Amino acid sequence: MGRIPQNFIDELIARADIVEVIGARVQLKKAGREYKACCPFHNEKTPSFWVSPDKQFYHCFGCGKHGTVLGFLMDHDHMAFPEAVEELATRLGLEVPREGGVDSGARRADEPLFELMARVARFYEEGLARDARARQYLVQRGLAPETIARFGLGYAVNSWNEVLRRFGAAEPDRQRLTDAGLIVEREGGQMRDGERHYDRFRDRIMFPIRDARGRVIAFGGRIIDAGEPKYLNSPETVLFHKGRELYGIYETRRARANLTRLVVVEGYMDVVRLHQSGVDYALATLGTATTPEHFRRIFRLVPAVVFAFDGDRAGRAAAWRALQQALPEAREGREIRFLFLPEGHDPDTLIGAEGREAFEQRLSGAVPLSEYLVRELSEQSELAHADGRARFAESARPLFARVPEGVYRELLLERLAEVVGLPAQRLQELWTSGRNLAAPGAAPAAPARHRPPATRGAGRGSLVRQAIVRLLHYPAIAAQVSLAERAGLDASEEPGIDLLRELLDNLRERPAQISAQVIQRWSGRPGGEALQKLLEREEVITDAAAAAGELRGALERLAGLAAGRRLEALETKSRAGGLTQNELEEFQQLIQKMGHHDARGG
Repeated sequence: MGRIPQNFIDELIARADIVEVIGARVQLKKAGREYKACCPFHNEKTPSFWVSPDKQFYHCFGCGKHGTVLGFLMDHDHMAFPEAVEELATRLGLEVPREGGVDSGARRADEPLFELMARVARFYEEGLARDARARQYLVQRGLAPETIARFGLGYAVNSWNEVLRRFGAAEPDRQRLTDAGLIVEREGGQMRDGERHYDRFRDRIMFPIRDARGRVIAFGGRIIDAGEPKYLNSPETVLFHKGRELYGIYETRRARANLTRLVVVEGYMDVVRLHQSGVDYALATLGTATTPEHFRRIFRLVPAVVFAFDGDRAGRAAAWRALQQALPEAREGREIRFLFLPEGHDPDTLIGAEGREAFEQRLSGAVPLSEYLVRELSEQSELAHADGRARFAESARPLFARVPEGVYRELLLERLAEVVGLPAQRLQELWTSGRNLAAPGAAPAAPARHRPPATRGAGRGSLVRQAIVRLLHYPAIAAQVSLAERAGLDASEEPGIDLLRELLDNLRERPAQISAQVIQRWSGRPGGEALQKLLEREEVITDAAAAAGELRGALERLAGLAAGRRLEALETKSRAGGLTQNELEEFQQLIQKMGHHDARGG
């Protein structure tokens, strides 16, 4: 499917009533211009959960949960973003458009495939009910009848054309079977009976793979006796994308209203057996390594994930691949751990041998990502001498570079520096010294005595913060900023200036009317959390006219500060006799513009 256009998301946010949506799930009480309640995301007796109809925004001062109406549906109802959009659009009686020419009519074209997959899943369930050998296999694997029913397990009979005969009578039906990945076109021509196709799954226990809404989108088939491949998955289809889906996500969301962590395992049977034993928050990737999209889906549901791998060489290799994919998602507020099982065990057999309590104790003792990283790199280096520690530092450098800015990154730097035996700041300097100085963050900071002060307003935080806050509260005022005022920010190097520039440009190109539209646009993007925290703070801004005046005043002062810094740099270079003709002209223009270079802080 195509992407949902941003202007439609903006319209949803503007038209939705966050009080109505949240009030249908949480008992809200009026408190002045806002509403309050006991937070649905953590246990509390005194209400700290507030909903603002003006901002179309919610925030809990207890646990920190916050967001727009779409964010609430994702957090509270465990919906993926497209599901939350569909849910909200349905409430408002709107059709969800798609970019790239995929409109609502094209979405309805997928419905026959969903219906076909549901019918085939029932057919496989009926096949299991009729086959004693398949049922006995599942009994031997320790599965109870209610577990088999809950996961919709089935059996594909040992036939080349059972599904084809049942569901592919006409050419359009066969095309749908092909599109769904249920039959395969024979290479090299027709079979003896004249048919060009055959069933993909034969003599296998069938695991229906459901999306978060419970619709069957694919199948995994496990061989009963010896044979290869042991597991066979549906191919990529219009319904099924392996790098995005997680087996067991529908069953997990149904099992628990308030998830706190997930455990990711390698196989279907591991998921089913863990759920049966009470670890009903287990998922599995589908025949592929963990992808960035998997991490995004996981962290939309929970703040903590444990990867459980077999303790053999293959399991360690899979864990290391997962760690590398996890690094860009590692940040404060998230917890990523790794559990390695005893030799000869997988989660299925281990929970059968030890039980739920012992398995969950292992989960609680799983190795944090930072310690796993240190452990693996330490095994490749001899830390007892300087050469080994230098090798450790060099191995850690590209991995550390993938971790996003923030508290977690700083703490990881301290841990790695501790192993190397250097102060964290010195290790960072050595890492960055080998880079191109033009690269972001590589240039050394100028000495503090050369930096002009006065980047803060009278007790209201930095000029950048003042400007952003006014844009958040009254986004329409961005249209009042002239091109010259915007251009004055290009030379600024103030902290947060990149976010301010991006915010201004976005709002000038795509005007917004309310705060929640801005917050939703930045959801999941760099700077999104910072914007949400700024919106949560109480600000005294009388009206849009006042906000516009204060915004333009802050922009003017930021431009003046940037010009002052540039003038100071050119003045220093001038004393050394090193100005080019262009720099000399720029120097003279700046002097005239600012009146006197000492006025650069005004």
